[in-house]
Amino acid sequence: MAARTLPRALRPFTVRQFRYLAGALTLSLFGTGMWLVAVVWQVIRLGGGPTQLSHVATASAAGVLVAVLFGGVLADRVPQRLILLTLEALKATLTGVAAWAALTGNLETVHLVALSFVIGATDGFFYPAYSALLPNVLPPEQLLAANGTEGVLRPALMTAAGPAAASAAIAAVAPGLAFAFVSASQLLAVAGLVLMGRTTFERSRDDGAPTGAGGIVRDVRDGFGYLVRTPWLLGTLLFATAYVLVIVGPIEVLLPFAVRDNVGGGPGEYAVVLASYGIASAVGSLAVASWRLPRRYLTTMVLFWGFGALPLSVVGVTSSLGVMAAAGVLMGATGGAGQVVWGTLLQRRVPRHMLGRVSSLDFFVSALLMPLSMALAGPVGEAVGLGPVFLVAGLAPAVLAVAAIVLARMGQDEIAHPLDVRIPEPDGPVADEAGTPGTDEPSLGTDEPPLPATS
Repeated sequence: MAARTLPRALRPFTVRQFRYLAGALTLSLFGTGMWLVAVVWQVIRLGGGPTQLSHVATASAAGVLVAVLFGGVLADRVPQRLILLTLEALKATLTGVAAWAALTGNLETVHLVALSFVIGATDGFFYPAYSALLPNVLPPEQLLAANGTEGVLRPALMTAAGPAAASAAIAAVAPGLAFAFVSASQLLAVAGLVLMGRTTFERSRDDGAPTGAGGIVRDVRDGFGYLVRTPWLLGTLLFATAYVLVIVGPIEVLLPFAVRDNVGGGPGEYAVVLASYGIASAVGSLAVASWRLPRRYLTTMVLFWGFGALPLSVVGVTSSLGVMAAAGVLMGATGGAGQVVWGTLLQRRVPRHMLGRVSSLDFFVSALLMPLSMALAGPVGEAVGLGPVFLVAGLAPAVLAVAAIVLARMGQDEIAHPLDVRIPEPDGPVADEAGTPGTDEPSLGTDEPPLPATS
């Protein structure tokens, strides 16, 4: 069937390489969803509380921050598919070791902290590589639909199917069995990436750039320079930094205890709340992927995130699982919709040869305070109670969203840069994974040149 006759959200699947990439992503995210639940209940099984879970979650976030800047440089220098292959193989090995240790009674909290740090580091390399790979697989007009596919898969698998499978494994045996399923899922993801075959990628245009440590420093500096002189990007990431500080810790660290203490639930009830978020996020992502980008894409995106967090304010005080699930639905739908717009925005407005670095800076800057958020959530929750913490987490993002839109002049920027007008990027060298000029696909330009250094 011709691509134009398919619904907009399905058109990327007419490209063979994207089908394999989407399959590998599905398996990887499914494994990640199982890991997130299994590690929580392994901590609890070992007698840990909010503070111990904070240590594990903080280690994961710290791993992301340590790796993500280097991940962006690597994604602009090395074929991205090879990066993904290496990461999935490493995660399969690590989670397999965790499964053996847990099932034999040799896994302790300190081991979970170390494992979470390394697995977090793999995520820091994964996101820039995947984001930079996608525009080399698909034409620009299919990127919104492809990001919508990821937006459907990520919550549906990480907060719905994965947690449900992990909860079943934990109920049947122990968290160690869920770790084993994670390892198997990552191995299958490796197979999908192998079947995907070689892809093209665009190298930096500066052939005289230094290599080694000097080249890495220069690449990171150039990425930060682009961030600082691009107001819409800087404003969004500063908002995201504050947003993460106030909501991630309560969700990642305190939500399991809100379910346990306020509702009297366990892994199954926790999975219900996560699934409500995940399914709604998938629906929101699919809806956006089926439409055109909104004309006011920056304003819409930031308001989705900011006001979408309001339902969190009731999570810490309600004793109803249904209310918690409803809060998850509202936050998931708006969060998923905003994330699809954001991923497409980066791929459409950032120059191709810098996309890996800018994607890593997106991850780095927005996650900069994530370890602090997780480290504070447990002790603060124990000191003041769950209600006040979730109240702040629900109300603060709306204020931050309005401030970001006004201070970064997002309304003027989105009018000046409509995404339905394509400005081709100057021709640049495109190479395949062997480093030779690619001939199978045309070089796909970005929608605009780098923005000038204006406030």
